[in-house]
Amino acid sequence: MSPESTPRRAIPERMVGIPAGKIILRDEGTATNWKAEVGAFQLAPYPVTRELYRAIRGEAPASPAGPRTPVTEVSWKEAVLFCNLLSQATGFEPCYSMGEDPDGQDVVCDWEADGYRLPSEAEWEYACRAGTSGVRYGELDEIAWYRENSGGEVHDVATRAPNAWGLHDMIGNVWEWCWDVYDPRVYGPYRVFRGGGAHDQPRGCRASCRRKSHPTFRVDDLGFRLARSR
Repeated sequence: MSPESTPRRAIPERMVGIPAGKIILRDEGTATNWKAEVGAFQLAPYPVTRELYRAIRGEAPASPAGPRTPVTEVSWKEAVLFCNLLSQATGFEPCYSMGEDPDGQDVVCDWEADGYRLPSEAEWEYACRAGTSGVRYGELDEIAWYRENSGGEVHDVATRAPNAWGLHDMIGNVWEWCWDVYDPRVYGPYRVFRGGGAHDQPRGCRASCRRKSHPTFRVDDLGFRLARSR
């Protein structure tokens, strides 16, 4: 699909500029902390919708959910492929080189490319917190769709209050794939996802909560959000 033929709705709405900074991440399982430097980057104000996914891929995973809900049942490998296809469709340089490894361990990211990509885990948490240091960036019922208020289903994006940087649904609605491998010594190729989903209790809906699965894993409350280096 060429940039000229891409439907207008397929082009993401404004990306939010995120300033450079630092973040301390924590793994609760191993009780370890580590500091990460985060360069300035751009992040989509909400997760990729079914509407956008279908416009680029020609189809979206079967679901009764509406077009403005986050796309789910998408694996990490499919999310990476989508980023490349969207970059090509909108005239940007794709970030990912992809091989044939079923575990996705041969995927390489060019962080200097101007195309769309998944955020790193550090970028994700830094953007989620938006300068805050608490469990989450606002009152849970105001910022998130989670088990107590979601009715057991995902909801349209940007229908809960955003954080201070204008990012919606960083907590709740759907989990979001990140670039990072979780812990290769223990879990091999498993990749990180963040943010909590519509089925989660409050404990799962925290800025620091980390989960992981195989890069081919798909489930009904896991999607992804677009980032760009520039």
